[in-house]
Amino acid sequence: MMQHVDGNALAGDLADLFGVDLTAMIASCAHCGARGPVAGLVVFRTAMGSVGRCAHCDAVLVVVVEHEGRARASLGGLRALEAAPVQ
Repeated sequence: MMQHVDGNALAGDLADLFGVDLTAMIASCAHCGARGPVAGLVVFRTAMGSVGRCAHCDAVLVVVVEHEGRARASLGGLRALEAAPVQ
């Protein structure tokens, strides 16, 4: 069985791509509509990259890989990505 970590494991890869820490942003699953922080995703990491899944329905929301020395991300499983509420 493959072990998983939380969405904080994506922090560095996503910051490299987008220039900011996205783990506090609110992700909406395109499959089930669940909403929560990117840090709450269930992440599976392998030598090929990382896959972030919805904690509610297990749909793939985010895939991050390195190809030809460059990080690449697919956010196709997200319905929306929004800033976390200011507290």
